[in-house]
Amino acid sequence: MKKRWRVVALGICMAMLTCACSTQAEKEDTSSTQQNGEKKETAEEKAEKAKQAKLDLINPAAYGNVDGLELEKGTYLSIIGKGSSETYWKTIKAGAEDAVADLNKELGYKGSDKIKVVYSGPGKSDDVDEQVSILDEELDRYPAALAIAVVDSKSCEVQFDLATMNGIPLITFDSVGNYQGIMASVMTDNAKASTEVATHMVESLGDAGQVVVIAHDSKSLTSQERVNNFIAEIQNNHPNMSVAGPYYMDQIDDIKKTIAEQQLDIVPVEGQEFDEEQQTALDDAIAQITDEDIYNYILEMNPDVKGIFATNGDTTMQALTACEGKDMKDVVIMGYDADQEEIDAMKDGRIAGMIVQNPYGMGYATVVAEARCALNMGNEANVNTGYTWVTPDNIEDRTVQDILYAEK
Repeated sequence: MKKRWRVVALGICMAMLTCACSTQAEKEDTSSTQQNGEKKETAEEKAEKAKQAKLDLINPAAYGNVDGLELEKGTYLSIIGKGSSETYWKTIKAGAEDAVADLNKELGYKGSDKIKVVYSGPGKSDDVDEQVSILDEELDRYPAALAIAVVDSKSCEVQFDLATMNGIPLITFDSVGNYQGIMASVMTDNAKASTEVATHMVESLGDAGQVVVIAHDSKSLTSQERVNNFIAEIQNNHPNMSVAGPYYMDQIDDIKKTIAEQQLDIVPVEGQEFDEEQQTALDDAIAQITDEDIYNYILEMNPDVKGIFATNGDTTMQALTACEGKDMKDVVIMGYDADQEEIDAMKDGRIAGMIVQNPYGMGYATVVAEARCALNMGNEANVNTGYTWVTPDNIEDRTVQDILYAEK
């Protein structure tokens, strides 16, 4: 009997001990939360903070919300980008779709009454012909407003005239157009951003040395702004520095031809064509030249290069790959955008700095600008969607993490 009571007593003691430990753990957890002064964020709260951080970069601030935009039921908005598969363009699409979702929620539209936005872009980034074809198709749908990131500033003039004749308001985003009928431009301040890159490059190189400029295209006004302002800052204010280039990646056929001529040791004579045998050999050599060969050629032509400025994500990563392939790891590389590859390279210290634009905010503000056009509310001529200078030193900061690109 005594043995049985001992067992019962032991069980009671164990239960009390377990309960006490559990209560203590709960107290410690509660105490820890109180000491930290904040509760753990939910995924939804974190996403909402990141969204608001991007919208807060937009100036004027009115383009970061949908207040007062009472669009009609079933309104159709069209947005045409320069591409569709890259993270940058996907993030613009996500921002536009979220703006429309906010509009439908604000106005209580459901089902077929919902406002609609369609984002379209060439399968291959910067394909002028495909973008013009998409523009033709979208104009046939008579959207309430149409926004476009123009690849070639002269390629869409006929379509823009047609849009104006049919009362379709035009907005540009990412890349400004020079068409007179544009109602608003939603984009990064590329002049300011590229000048800031030049300033950081000067600091990194000690205000001396050669910088190579590699641009993603020669046609868009965005690329021209980035190139021209970067070069102007170096040439006008830093006499101990020099600039090589710019090398335009939409002119690679010319670069390939030069490389092939050097490989074959044939020199073109002005006013004369190569004979048939030479031309055949030249064509065969050109066909074998890769993008990697082009970047290697640029580095070989500039053996004293100390820094490289690249105007978008692709050119930034290709420049980095070429430098690493030639064991030129001391070359300071700075560029634009924030695809995952670039983020990883920056965390490793292989990219010194980059301008991170606000594509989510750009997509959102573009829808707001379109809505204002459809409602005849008037627009600001220029809507600045902001940017952030990101380096290996600040990339882990919460304020920076909130504005890095995220696909939806």
